[in-house]
Amino acid sequence: MTANCTLAIPGIGRRGIPLVVSAPSGGGKTTLCRKLMADLSGVEFSVSHTTRALRGREQDGVDYHFVDDVEFSKLVAEDAFLEWAQVHGQRYGTHQREADSRLPLGLDVLFDIDIQGGRQIAARIPDTVLVFVLPPDMATLEMRLRNRKSDSDDVIARRLVAARAEMEAASFYTHFIVNDDLERAHEELRSILIAERLRRLDHHALVNHVLTRSAP
Repeated sequence: MTANCTLAIPGIGRRGIPLVVSAPSGGGKTTLCRKLMADLSGVEFSVSHTTRALRGREQDGVDYHFVDDVEFSKLVAEDAFLEWAQVHGQRYGTHQREADSRLPLGLDVLFDIDIQGGRQIAARIPDTVLVFVLPPDMATLEMRLRNRKSDSDDVIARRLVAARAEMEAASFYTHFIVNDDLERAHEELRSILIAERLRRLDHHALVNHVLTRSAP
């Protein structure tokens, strides 16, 4: 893992970056998010709440915060979520504390969510960076979905229709990456975050530090 790219100078800080990464099912966003977190320090994953049951080797508090319908409804009533939605009969949401506990400390928060959630987070946190990951083409996307060997033909067909709709609706995103080569797509995502980190440094404090610093 490489070091945080922001300058390690006392007083030269920045607020953390809320980074939303979205893609249609099969687009590869989860793999890209994992590679980004392994490659750069100072990036923390936002763990969502869900009402669905725990699966396989999933761990509560690591993969999701698993809650029942009553608890989820209570959080909705308290306006505790940055975003939430109902998907396939289950509810998913991002708690406000995922951002509030980290961004002021200069930690970047990575949200692996769909465009509906991205839109809601951007409305609540105006400086959100929105990255949409595209497949190289629809034929490749279909091949990826079929290679999973986890969905029926009907489910795959519905996912492809949904993917087209998501891509057409993603015009409000700030960055787009075509995931035709994993390493290149990872480097592009990494570059986006590094550029945002440098842009958001306290430039006044940095210039003042240079002007007043004694020679070594």
